[in-house]
Amino acid sequence: MTQPTSMPQQIGQSAIAFEEQRLGRKPTSVTVLLGGDTLVITMHGVLSPAEKILAASPEGAAKLQELHQQLFRLSSDPLKQEIKRITGLQVCEAVARDKAAAEAAVQVFPSGTIVQVFLLAGRLPADSWDGP
Repeated sequence: MTQPTSMPQQIGQSAIAFEEQRLGRKPTSVTVLLGGDTLVITMHGVLSPAEKILAASPEGAAKLQELHQQLFRLSSDPLKQEIKRITGLQVCEAVARDKAAAEAAVQVFPSGTIVQVFLLAGRLPADSWDGP
C-alpha cells in the first residue's frame, strides 16, 4: 500500500510537471513552503545554459526577468488550478497599484533558480500541510 503524498510533495510534483510542459525542461529540485496564506515554490536548475549567460549581465537579467514574469502571467492558470485542487484554497490574483509590485509573483535568479509566490484565499489547518 502506498503512503499518501503530503501537500508540499503534491504541489512540488505539479510544479515540476508544469515547468516541463511550459519550458520543455524539469527543475533539478523543488522546495515548497507555506507561511500563513503565502505559498512559495522554489525551483532550482530551471534556466537553460543560454538563459544563464543572458542573466550574467544586468540588462540580460532584466530581460529574462521580464520574459519569465510574462510567461508566468500568461501560463500559470493550470498550476494555480492544481494548487487549488491540492489545498482546497483558491489562489488570489495579484492586484497592485504599480506594475512592479504586481509582477512580484515570480523572481528569476542568474543561478538558474526561479521563485514563484502565490497568495492563497485563506489559511490551511497546520496539521493538513504535512500530510499523514
